[in-house]
Amino acid sequence: MADNEAFTYNGGKVEPGETQDIRYGISETYLGDPVRIPVTIINGEQPGPTVFLSAAAHGDELNGIEVVREVAYEWDLADLAGTLVCMPVMNVPAFLAQQRYLPIYDRDLNRSFPGSETSTGAKRMAYRIYQNFIAPCDLGIDFHTSTRGRTNMLHVRADMSDPAVARLANAFGSHVIIDSSGSDGMLRTEASNRGTPAITVEMGEAHRFQRELIDEALAGVESVFAEYGLRETSTVNWPGWRTVISDENEKTWLRADAGGIVDMHHERGALVHRGDRICTITNPFKDDNVTVVAPFTGLLVGVLENPVVYPGNPLCHLVELKDNVRRVVEREQSASPESPV
Repeated sequence: MADNEAFTYNGGKVEPGETQDIRYGISETYLGDPVRIPVTIINGEQPGPTVFLSAAAHGDELNGIEVVREVAYEWDLADLAGTLVCMPVMNVPAFLAQQRYLPIYDRDLNRSFPGSETSTGAKRMAYRIYQNFIAPCDLGIDFHTSTRGRTNMLHVRADMSDPAVARLANAFGSHVIIDSSGSDGMLRTEASNRGTPAITVEMGEAHRFQRELIDEALAGVESVFAEYGLRETSTVNWPGWRTVISDENEKTWLRADAGGIVDMHHERGALVHRGDRICTITNPFKDDNVTVVAPFTGLLVGVLENPVVYPGNPLCHLVELKDNVRRVVEREQSASPESPV
């Protein structure tokens, strides 16, 4: 079998069998000091696909950081067939400020891809990341969490109308796949449209490490490696049941119709039936309660963590389940001694 090829980026090269940890400059501060992102490139000796793993495109989304770091530094990759490009913290300025968006002008890095060499600061950063570390890849996984004050069960977001993206999404082995093309400027959208199939993995909440979700995501990465032949020791994971949410009528954000303090009666990942009480909104005197019920039977993919709302604030993300999947989830959750987390 022929040897793998070198991985090249602007300013360097990683030969087969080599690993490089680099801090790559993507911008400058007000003082003219470099803004650099950490990148680990692991180039296997044997040929195979080139895969990117990225996290913290939003600076307060931390779970994915640990997933990418553990793959890069704790997995035995001696038998790797292909190349891994690991970017645990893409949005360094926002990470340092521990906020979601770039501190300058509050721009969203994950709406700035593939970027531009001559446009805004965010698009210039995105351009350097994309050209050097995304465009050379054959596929990729971008890790996110919910925004502050909400939490998600682990699920995949992918454009399932694209067969190459659908293969990757299915290989990850999550219970829930939300089928969407994504927004303009989103990393997974722009990469997929340009020939690098990519998915988003949503998991948990901002500003923390959640070990059970990190482990679940690591199992998904291992399943992808098996599907694409990066590691012989890996096996493709079947999660036991799966639902692909394609129709807008199969999902909804339930929003508060009143301001107040929220008592959430279910956790993320719970199955609720039509008419079930999902949460109650109360005022400080608890004398004007507003009950929020499920409009259909489904799974709570995301729920509120911060228990205070204005009218219009999101309370939960509910997705509908087909009857055969619903029965499996009912059996699974009724047999479990613990509530979904």
